[in-house]
Amino acid sequence: MAKPRALLAALLLALVLGGCARKQRAQRIPPPVRVGYTETGLASWYGHPYHGRRAADGEIYDMEQMTAAHRTLPFNTWIRVQNLDNQRTADVRIIDRGPFVDGRILDVSRAAARSLQFLGPGTARVRFEVIRLPDNPEPALFAVQVGAFQDRRNAERLRRRMEKQYGTARLCRRDGTPSLWRVLVGSEPSESAAGELANRIRRDSHENTAFVVRLDTV
Repeated sequence: MAKPRALLAALLLALVLGGCARKQRAQRIPPPVRVGYTETGLASWYGHPYHGRRAADGEIYDMEQMTAAHRTLPFNTWIRVQNLDNQRTADVRIIDRGPFVDGRILDVSRAAARSLQFLGPGTARVRFEVIRLPDNPEPALFAVQVGAFQDRRNAERLRRRMEKQYGTARLCRRDGTPSLWRVLVGSEPSESAAGELANRIRRDSHENTAFVVRLDTV
């Protein structure tokens, strides 16, 4: 009788482990962005003082290359940007994070802004479409930016308040002239989960400029 019991126990263990494996696979979140994904909104461009400095993906930012900054798209994503005011288009590669100004969806390099013909105005209404994704994007976590301050003490006060209310909050320095201290709340496994957190923060804490950003491992 010992052998049948051992066999039955082994079979049950295999079923349990198989069930756990299926559950883990079912909980995996698919990439939120696919080729063909689009956004429409306001774009700006950036040059000095960021030219020659390290971008968020680790490479040196060259404002004469066709690159751009986005809050959540994976690095090395290629997008096709259309200026909705003049219908000009340009293909750019995502290497940086931003814009960290409420109401804007994209920061492009000076070369891209020149190609899209909005160097003078500084901003333009655009629509972009993802045309190519990186082969092996980094695993993604997302947070909510609730503020950006030149004075670190002001940023720290907000960080402590957010941590008390929502459990996790950190400071992230953005180099520049002047540098900015960004306050990021949460560490969510998907952009939609971070969006729900942003809605809670806007509703409960009256931080109306809260928006979702990607937490990079670079």
